[in-house]
Amino acid sequence: MKMLKLQPTLVDQVHKAILTEIAEGKLPPGARIIQEQIAQELGVSRQPVQQALALLRNQGVLSDAPGRGLQVAPLDLEAVRHMYDVRAVLEGLAFRKAAESAARKEKSRGAALIKAGRQAVASGSVSAMIEADMAFHDFVYGLCGNPMVGPAMETHWTNTQRVMGEVLMRDDKPRDIWDQHEALLAAIVDGDGDRAEALARQHIQQAADFMIERLGAEAGPA
Repeated sequence: MKMLKLQPTLVDQVHKAILTEIAEGKLPPGARIIQEQIAQELGVSRQPVQQALALLRNQGVLSDAPGRGLQVAPLDLEAVRHMYDVRAVLEGLAFRKAAESAARKEKSRGAALIKAGRQAVASGSVSAMIEADMAFHDFVYGLCGNPMVGPAMETHWTNTQRVMGEVLMRDDKPRDIWDQHEALLAAIVDGDGDRAEALARQHIQQAADFMIERLGAEAGPA
């Protein structure tokens, strides 16, 4: 039997919609989350909104607001660093395994994703840049042959979207990561697991340094 491809549930769609609003700065840190308003704007009942909010709270994107309810949680730079440290290990594994899985036939699909990513950067759209980055990494998770990698990365990507959104909104000229993605794809196509893992770890650590530097500068001195 072939593995079934599940369609996003309504809760998944609501989760994505709320996270996009946060990543694009429409719901900044400290903003109160009004469940009824979200349900009305999305045209859904309160139940999927409630479930999506609970998930976002568990993932650290939302926190309890003073009194009652939820608010957008502030970004914790130490937690961001920890997240990227874990991502570096998981991404290294994914890219190594993708290279070792004889994924040469996927070169054209990877090249198309890189082209779309460069177009997203040129467009200046925060949501498009984040979506393109996620699509490339998700493509590699599918190649690596380990079905646990994708689910393990879900929470990390939820928080990565927040971090990317915060930084991209403030950069006049967004950092172009697609040369790095092109080098990563080349390592996969060449079947070079060592190079793919090393480049993936470097890619994530450089992203961490860049994001934390930008977020720290925005926060200013304590």
